[in-house]
Amino acid sequence: MEAVRIRLEQIHKTFLHRIKGEVTAVKNVSLEVEPGEFLTLLGPSGCGKTTTLRMIAGFERPDRGRIFIGEEDVTDLMANRRNIGFVFQNYALFPHLSVFENVAYGLKVQGKNTADIDREVAKVLELVGLTAYARQFPHQLSGGEQQRVALARAVVIEPRVLLFDEPLSNLDAKLRVYMRGEIRRLQKALAITAVYVTHDQEEAMAISDQIAVMNEGRIVQVGTAEELYLRPEDAFVAQFIGRINALPAKVLTVADGTVTLSLFGRSFRLTAPPDGLAAGRTIQVFIRPEAVTLTRETGGDLLRGVVVDRTFLGEKADYLLEMDGGRLSATAYDPLRHGTFALGEKVGVGIEPGVIHILKGGGE
Repeated sequence: MEAVRIRLEQIHKTFLHRIKGEVTAVKNVSLEVEPGEFLTLLGPSGCGKTTTLRMIAGFERPDRGRIFIGEEDVTDLMANRRNIGFVFQNYALFPHLSVFENVAYGLKVQGKNTADIDREVAKVLELVGLTAYARQFPHQLSGGEQQRVALARAVVIEPRVLLFDEPLSNLDAKLRVYMRGEIRRLQKALAITAVYVTHDQEEAMAISDQIAVMNEGRIVQVGTAEELYLRPEDAFVAQFIGRINALPAKVLTVADGTVTLSLFGRSFRLTAPPDGLAAGRTIQVFIRPEAVTLTRETGGDLLRGVVVDRTFLGEKADYLLEMDGGRLSATAYDPLRHGTFALGEKVGVGIEPGVIHILKGGGE
């Protein structure tokens, strides 16, 4: 089946809460998912991502706005007429049915004959590596195996799109990493358009072609993992994608497409500043902890800091530094090779102008 585009046009959804009254879950969201693309809706709990997914699936109807799958307006179609595959957070397997029977269920509903069902179920069980488990029941399977059954059941009906609602949240950390690779492999093999919901930023960055970051019912930025990480459009995205140091900096000069800032008692010259900056203003900038370099050398042009907290994490070590005028987080990779810094140790701190980013709307 040829991959199709998903298009949302100004969809809006409110719910009546018995305590809070009317709650707006999704606010005029517009979005396009290209054919064959894997897009993740990423955001904190309550941001509207699952409600958006459920409206695409047909489990919820928008109060206004339109939803298109391919060229078809499906806004008013029931879920069972949209030809979508949905993978639930809790797997939603039938406990009294075998793996084969769970996967075959949708085909039986479609009225397929026994020979076709046997052939198509066998093919998809091989695709997800569960051929040997066909006669097992859900309670006999691990969490990862149950999730693969849910995947097989979703794709065997040859849906136009695949939808995932936090499908890995019940798995342990190592199994989550493995299963996200399996989901991506399957989506690519089928060349199917997919929308995935998670609050896990690392999961979203690892699995997605595009990520739509949501907050308070709105999409605040759409881009690749690299674009969101390196060029966040506002403070929320910068803080939600990865870790940041959000720091006050004073504007010293603005001229010829550059801005000079004062930070930790030193001046830094940055190129291409946003509009609206003026000398004398205090603005907010951000620096990723891994962009800060640490050394035992404390002379020359280096800033100076004192280690006030440290966390050793094997492949990296996180530090909190007391600086002249504030605190700064830094991450050092490969500490087994380069060594670690002790609590109370004085260190040299390197910050290049290119790693300092001015947040849009960051003025104080």
